[in-house]
Amino acid sequence: MHTTEVAEQHYSAALEHGLEHGQVVTSNVPFVVTHVTPRPDYQLAVRFIDGTSGHVQMREMIFDPAAGVFASLRDPAVFAKVAVEDGVVTWANGLDLAPDAMYDEIQCNGVWILR
Repeated sequence: MHTTEVAEQHYSAALEHGLEHGQVVTSNVPFVVTHVTPRPDYQLAVRFIDGTSGHVQMREMIFDPAAGVFASLRDPAVFAKVAVEDGVVTWANGLDLAPDAMYDEIQCNGVWILR
């Protein structure tokens, strides 16, 4: 299947799940994130271009003493500024999450628990 065919097939679904009208959807992989919403207790609700959706639990990783750069997300205001950029969950401070690993875990378990 060509990229344009995938884009045509998923365009309506992508609009429904967070992309704005006029944005171009081009992907031949299912792990393109189209929507993210911050939830209580350092969780994210995510939806992918193929309609797969689930949650990411980040509390354990963020509050781990070895959290490194992810410790900056302990501030609820910073955590809440999550966005989707080019199909990837990102924050303004440059942090991002691997969409392929996220997709695989959510596809199998409905949730990705980061430790």
